[in-house]
Amino acid sequence: MAAGGARATRRNAPPREEVLAAAMAMIAERGLDGLTMAGLGREVGMSSGHLLYYFRSKDELLLQTLEWSEAALGSERRALLSRRGPVRERLEAYVDLYVPRFARDPHWTLWLEVWNRSQDAGPEERERQAAIEGAWHRDLVALVAEGISRGEFRPVDADRFATRARALLDGFSLQLAVGLPTLTREEILTHVHDHFTASLAP
Repeated sequence: MAAGGARATRRNAPPREEVLAAAMAMIAERGLDGLTMAGLGREVGMSSGHLLYYFRSKDELLLQTLEWSEAALGSERRALLSRRGPVRERLEAYVDLYVPRFARDPHWTLWLEVWNRSQDAGPEERERQAAIEGAWHRDLVALVAEGISRGEFRPVDADRFATRARALLDGFSLQLAVGLPTLTREEILTHVHDHFTASLAP
C-alpha cells in the first residue's frame, strides 16, 4: 500500500520544469544555502523526500536547474545567431544575452552558486559544467569565423579571440551579478562594444 501510494504521488508530481523554475527563483532570492528541500517542496506541492528521490542532493538540484536554464538560453542564442543580416549585429545580440540584466539575475546567480562549489565537484559534475560553457564558446567562435569569412571582421584567431572575449564578459558580468556599484549594464555593453570594435574592425 505504501509503495503504491509513493508511485501515485510520483505520477501526480508537478512537471520537472515547474520544480526547476521554482528552484531557480528561490536560489536567486536566497542563495543555495537558503533553499531547503522542505521549502521547495511546499512551493511545488511535493515532499522533501520525493525531491531527494529525483535530485539526490541540493548540489544536483542546482546543476540540473542550471542545465535547464541553459537549455532555454541555448535555444534563444541559436535563434539569434541564425538570423540573417550583418554578423556584427548578431555578435551584439550574443553579448546582450550573455551579460546579466541586473544584480542577482536568476541565471547568473545559478552560475555563481555552481562556481562556488566547483572546487568540491566530482569529474562528472565538472564535465557537465564544461559542456555548458563549451556551447557558449563554440557559438562565439563560429560567429567570429563567419564575420572573418564575410570580410566584416579582420583576420584573427577566432578561438583565441573567443577565449579572451568570454573572460572579459565574465569579469564584467560578475560585477553586475553580485551588485557591485561600479558599472551599469549600459556602460558594460559600451566597454565590450568598444573592445570588439578595436579587435575586429577590418
